[in-house]
Amino acid sequence: MLQKPHMKDMFQAAGIRMINNKGEKHGTITARLHEENFEITTLRIDVVTDGRHAEVEFTTDWQKDAERRDLTINSMFLGFDGTLFDYFNGYEDLKNKKVRFVGHAKQRIQEDYLRILRYFRFYGRIVDKPGDHDPETLEAIAENAKGLAGISGERIWVELKKILVGNHVNHLIHLIYDLDVAPYIGLPANASFEEFNKVSKNVEGFSPKPMTLLASLFKVQDDVTKLDLRLKISKEEKNLGLFLVKNRKDLIKATDSSEPLKPYQDFIIDSREPDATLRVCELLKYQGEHCLLKDMQQWSVPPFPVSGHDIRKVGISSGKEIGALLQQLREQWKKSGYQMEKDELLSYIKKP
Repeated sequence: MLQKPHMKDMFQAAGIRMINNKGEKHGTITARLHEENFEITTLRIDVVTDGRHAEVEFTTDWQKDAERRDLTINSMFLGFDGTLFDYFNGYEDLKNKKVRFVGHAKQRIQEDYLRILRYFRFYGRIVDKPGDHDPETLEAIAENAKGLAGISGERIWVELKKILVGNHVNHLIHLIYDLDVAPYIGLPANASFEEFNKVSKNVEGFSPKPMTLLASLFKVQDDVTKLDLRLKISKEEKNLGLFLVKNRKDLIKATDSSEPLKPYQDFIIDSREPDATLRVCELLKYQGEHCLLKDMQQWSVPPFPVSGHDIRKVGISSGKEIGALLQQLREQWKKSGYQMEKDELLSYIKKP
């Protein structure tokens, strides 16, 4: 066993700055070079694993390091002279677009249960078509799915987000439910698959945020709250999920109008929140309103031309009255298609 990775000595000798030493006990050094961070990990052997963490020893044996990796396509090494070191036929799997565990799937998964989600994630990146799985792999996943209950929500969310924006997402989410993985990663038991199937088609090719597609599985806002409790998603992601579940049926285009985008524009005007336009764009992706999405992305939110100060100038000083008048004028302005200017709006006010 080596006492420490020799690469640390190499960086120190070269005067290269190293930051964030949290990974050092696992053999990972973060080097800061040319204004970028590079994570470099030395060769390791897993001595003890508990499905979440591993105690490691450092080694100089490339094959032993390859043996502890999750997937064959992740266990290859390239020498400085271009020589490929491939102990588990990862290159062939990559050419054939196959995702396989190194050695026995069950053993690899039990070393770190997050590898279940990594399998799905790489499947969405590598494989040409859905449904091309080894039966042994699916069996190992189903048998060990409950192990994900012990994995931190943050780690799960990192992988799940990548699954949601990868290929074959409809197939993979259904598989996550079929193999009983869903309960252990915060997904609702009573999922709305009809909605999910529709939305997964709507968003194809439109780069939705992960939550945009995930929200289609949720029937009520409480499903978003429960997901957050399990996965510790960001405030922005949680608010987007709550927004989509609440507004996906109520906030829809005006079907009997020459201005089908106006309900969405009015919502943005009324919300007065800086990220309202981004949320509405995600909603339009969710709903499959691709023409409206293009129009919305080109629309700039017009500033409301009247302020409380303007109303005070006409002799009204009551704060409550000013607030009510501003709301009335805002409604007039919205009806005009945001065209009315300040003087025209102020002319509606009856002077005391």
